[in-house]
Amino acid sequence: MEASRIAVQLYTLRDFCQTKEALRESLRKVKEIGYQAIQVSGIGPISHEDVKACADEFGLTICATHVSYESMQQELEEVVRQHQLWNCKYVGLGGIPNEYRTGGGYDAFAKEASEIGKRLQEYGLQFIYHNHHFEFQKFEGVTGMERLLQHSDKAAFGFEIDTYWVQAGGANPVDWIYKVDGRMKVIHLKDMAIIDNKQVYAEIGEGNLDFSKIIQACRDTGVEWYIVEQDDCQRDPFESLAISWRNLQQFL
Repeated sequence: MEASRIAVQLYTLRDFCQTKEALRESLRKVKEIGYQAIQVSGIGPISHEDVKACADEFGLTICATHVSYESMQQELEEVVRQHQLWNCKYVGLGGIPNEYRTGGGYDAFAKEASEIGKRLQEYGLQFIYHNHHFEFQKFEGVTGMERLLQHSDKAAFGFEIDTYWVQAGGANPVDWIYKVDGRMKVIHLKDMAIIDNKQVYAEIGEGNLDFSKIIQACRDTGVEWYIVEQDDCQRDPFESLAISWRNLQQFL
C-alpha cells in the first residue's frame, strides 16, 4: 500500500460537501491531512466540471465514485462522460436496489449489472459493487453476496468490499477479500468498535478489526485503492479522517 493510494470516501464528509464552496474547503482539509485521492459520493448538486476543478486545485485524484443504479440504467452515456472527465476508472454502486433483495433478485441483478459492466468496459471503465450487511442474508442456504459472486460476469462485475459491513453481516472481511481475488481493485476500509453495547463505526485502528491481516490480503490480491470511509463519526469527521490516516501509516 502506497500513501498515494489511500483515499477519502466523501460520503464521510457529506454534510460538508453540499455546495461548490464547501466542497472546495473540504478538499483543502483532506489534502492538508495527507490524502491524495478521493471517492465522490454523497456530495451536493455540483457540476462535474466544478468537482473536477476543485479536485485538480488540490492535486487530488478521483479514484472511484458511487452513482445510482437508475443512472447506470437510463443515463449511461452521461455516467461515462462524468467518469472520463474525471479520469476515473471505477464506477461504483453503493448497494443493490431494494426490489432485487431476494434469492432470485440477486441472481437477476448480477446478470443485469454484468451487462452494464460490459458496456462500461467499452469505454475503459469498470463497474464495482459495494456491499452492506444485508447481502449476507441467506436464501435457500446461499447468501446474497455469494449469489452476486456466482451469477455475475467475472470480468465485467467488480467488487468493492466494505470491511465493516462484511463483519456486521457475520462474515470475515479477510476471507472475502480472498474470495473476490482478481475482481477487486478498490476496497472500503472501515473499522468497528463497541460502545455502550452497540456496534459503531470507528477510525481505522481504533476498533476491533484486524487490519494487519486485511491489508496483507489486499496486497496479496492486488488492490489498487484503499478508501477510508466512516458513515458516522464520534468526533469531527475531519479529525476522524486524520486519525485513520495516521494509523494507516504503519502499513506503508
